Amino acid sequence: MATNDVTEPPAPGPHPSPASGTPDTPDTPDESATSAVPRQRGLLLLLLVANSALMAVYMGVGSVLLPTQIATIAPDDKVAVLGLIGGVSAVFATAFNPIAGALSDRSGRRNPWILGGALASLAGLALLGSVTTALLVGIAWCLVQATMNVYQAAVTAVVPDRVPAARRGTASALVGLGLPIGGTVGVLIASQTAGHLRTGYLVLGAVGAGAALLLTSFCRDVPRSGSVPTAARASGKAQVAAFLSALADHDFRWAFIGRALMVLGYFSVVGYQLYVLDDHIALPAGLTPPAAIAVLTPVSMAAMALSTVVGGLLSDRWNRRKVFVGVSAALAGLVMAVPVISPTWTGMLVFSALNGLAFGCFMAVDTALVTLVLPRAEDAARDMGVLNIANAGPQIIAPFVASAVVTSLGGYTPLFLVGGALSLVGALAILPIRGVR
Repeated sequence: MATNDVTEPPAPGPHPSPASGTPDTPDTPDESATSAVPRQRGLLLLLLVANSALMAVYMGVGSVLLPTQIATIAPDDKVAVLGLIGGVSAVFATAFNPIAGALSDRSGRRNPWILGGALASLAGLALLGSVTTALLVGIAWCLVQATMNVYQAAVTAVVPDRVPAARRGTASALVGLGLPIGGTVGVLIASQTAGHLRTGYLVLGAVGAGAALLLTSFCRDVPRSGSVPTAARASGKAQVAAFLSALADHDFRWAFIGRALMVLGYFSVVGYQLYVLDDHIALPAGLTPPAAIAVLTPVSMAAMALSTVVGGLLSDRWNRRKVFVGVSAALAGLVMAVPVISPTWTGMLVFSALNGLAFGCFMAVDTALVTLVLPRAEDAARDMGVLNIANAGPQIIAPFVASAVVTSLGGYTPLFLVGGALSLVGALAILPIRGVR
């Protein structure tokens, strides 16, 4: 599962200086590339749809359908089984995203990977809805994770070299609305179909496939001039070294660490929300956990949408990224204490709103920040694939971490505290970044 993360074009050449926040060269390759590529009307709107569909699948399956299916198959061991499946599928999610990004760079095309990944995911979700054992659920979910990350890697690479650095906060905010919009739609679909899992999986798969068809039909695939000829391709060892070279960059490495910790803290709790509501929170009479999620998710996503837009616009206007990212990550850590102090329905409503505000602002502005520290423009999709490990990996590892915390430390109170601590440390990881204000 990977959070919505639009790949904007990196700033080639020198990193932005702390004093100016813009590249030192007056006419950067980034701007040249932007003007060289034909502009396509509705590109950001189509990317918003594509990212919304991505998050609808991830949130609908991860928050409702998969936990419900596992609780039906293994009611006495649901926490451990969900954690195990999440941990194993992490290998597929974290591996396929950067690999697919590198292959997309090499081929010079995006659309075949977008459409192929979405259609393969639809098949994987159909399989997931038809299996009845924990082993087959794990296998099917791994297949879905792999194919959805092929889709995501190509989608995040559609806009490199087209959006100037000064507008990345605004563009990131618009496309970043895919998380609140898609998350809300996905959870509502999943909540309504929780009693008919096969239908729920098929509907969500169709949402992803439909979005891919729209994007690939109306967004013409412009061949990238930087694709690598077969004869010029490096050896396998050199490719691995180049693949990981972005992590040698100081600012990119710290952005990676901060993103990974923040996402891990957030999804460690959100991924277990169904079980939290079932086993930890005192719900009003007659309110079931799936119905409660259908209420909490729009609350959280509305707050997320607000902070995504406001944070992105203000970070552009003030030419500041780090303060928005650091403060929002710290807030996300602090609000984890609310369900600990008040394990009630009211407490969960307050927590969902505040957590949505914090996470939305973080993801919008952090996306703009990381596009300014990508080392090389020509390796945009590959390096964003590496960065997306900080998105996909923690989201899938989170159930494994949460399972270990809940079973070993005794309940969901430690889970909220651990999630809060991870987010706070993620806020501190932003401080060493030097190339962006």
